[in-house]
Amino acid sequence: MSLALYDTWSRTVRPFTALQPSHVGLYCCGPTVYDHAHIGNLRTYVFEDVLRRVLELNGYKVQHVVNITDVGHLVSDADEGEDKMEKGSRRTGKSAWEIAERYTRAFMSDWRALNLLEPTLWCRATDHIAEQIAFVAELERTGYTYQTNDGVYFDTSRQDDYGHLARLDHAGLQAGKRVALGEKRSATDFALWKFSPPGSTRQMEWDSPWGRGFPGWHIECSAMSAKYLGPWFDIHCGGEDHIAVHHSNEIAQTQARHGTRSANFWMHGHFLTLDAAKMSKSSGDFLRLQSLIDRGIDPLAYRYLCLGAHYRSKLRFNHEALEAAQAALDRLRKAYTSWPVGGTADEDFVARFNAEVNQDLNLPRALAVLWELVRSELPDETRRATVDVFDAVLGLQLAEWRADTFEIPADVADLARQRGEARARKDWPESDRLREVLRAKGWQIEDGADGQRLSPLDAKGA
Repeated sequence: MSLALYDTWSRTVRPFTALQPSHVGLYCCGPTVYDHAHIGNLRTYVFEDVLRRVLELNGYKVQHVVNITDVGHLVSDADEGEDKMEKGSRRTGKSAWEIAERYTRAFMSDWRALNLLEPTLWCRATDHIAEQIAFVAELERTGYTYQTNDGVYFDTSRQDDYGHLARLDHAGLQAGKRVALGEKRSATDFALWKFSPPGSTRQMEWDSPWGRGFPGWHIECSAMSAKYLGPWFDIHCGGEDHIAVHHSNEIAQTQARHGTRSANFWMHGHFLTLDAAKMSKSSGDFLRLQSLIDRGIDPLAYRYLCLGAHYRSKLRFNHEALEAAQAALDRLRKAYTSWPVGGTADEDFVARFNAEVNQDLNLPRALAVLWELVRSELPDETRRATVDVFDAVLGLQLAEWRADTFEIPADVADLARQRGEARARKDWPESDRLREVLRAKGWQIEDGADGQRLSPLDAKGA
């Protein structure tokens, strides 16, 4: 089956054809590096990684660009409030530049722990100020901007189809309705360049034709995607929260300057939810990948959990579901490593798997094909070779996994036994306390379908 993908612009699943033969330009909105990424953010990057792997499965060479937002993202989508980098600086006592570097490194550590393919290019907003200024200057030249006391704004009234991506009416975005307009002509107008507040000095500010200040959030992606992929490329990705504001504004800018909507396909991953609410750092209830690791969960178990839900559906997060994903991954690893190498992949199973992933990345159904294969009567070496083909898309690193072998001291085994008893009676505080005692002794404990597993911390790279 040929590849078909859902395009948010058209609201349809349609056949994918690259704009250039055998080559795909893919731009993915990256993190705002003022704090750690939460696992809801990371779900989007897992979806985008699978997309890239499926494109490569179909023979495309992918030029994959991911931006790092290290300036210009204000705490309000309505262009009000302070820059998130300045907020992070105040919270930690570090400079905005130090904050950006610290959380960029942390994000890339999470990226690699989830076995996400390295992009062709990481691009930082602060490295592309000149390109952003040039973009705004061209918009000004063609009459799409106006100036207020606090910045240069894009005039959305110039475009009859503004907000088509989100199917917005021209009454304005919900984000704009929450604040007074001030000098903005319309609630949907957005900042291209913000002036530094009078009487204060920001850590991140630059000279421009309009005055000293910093770029708006949306202009960075338009400028950098056009620089590295051109003004008309194949696929632009991000989270569903980008549709109404960030991506609608990217499209408006690019239409005004280049006459395109930037990308032929706009694709969006849906939220991870916790207790029926979207996970967000602003709410204070977000989970980091490291917090899962600290509970003994393999990062690839979280990846497996993400694969079990279609990227365009909500995924409800709870620890029971995560532990079930860990158990399933463990079963898969044990089965895979018990099979000998040297076989040839089964063509029928490969064709069925490929058909599912080519139908808008239907990973839940692809996983069903995987488990049917595992339970099949095919020769062991054939099953292993076939799973190798599948794992090029799944990214679970099955061929690299090795079972740990080590001697467990008697006192450590006794603590693990006590913790198992605490879990059996659902005494979670005692279970967590004993986990920390074990960590202090240099041991990590993981929970799986077949019970607890102990391993030395140095064996986990801790």
